[in-house]
Amino acid sequence: MKNVKVLGTGCANCRNTVKLIEEVARDKGVEITLEKVEDIQAIMAYQVMATPGVVVDGQVVHAGGVPTRSKIEGWL
Repeated sequence: MKNVKVLGTGCANCRNTVKLIEEVARDKGVEITLEKVEDIQAIMAYQVMATPGVVVDGQVVHAGGVPTRSKIEGWL
């Protein structure tokens, strides 16, 4: 099971990223735990300056803009 966090304050890109990650995980049959992190201090702890940020199993894999479906597939 992959632990995925989406870092962001709730903007449209952040919400779209959450939705897209859920869709890709479901389509691929990959079980994930998905957490939305909106606390600015928690986001800064990952040293992410552009949101949305994506953290997979503790490692920042993306920052700024909605990731592509193929990029998400690679993470999962």
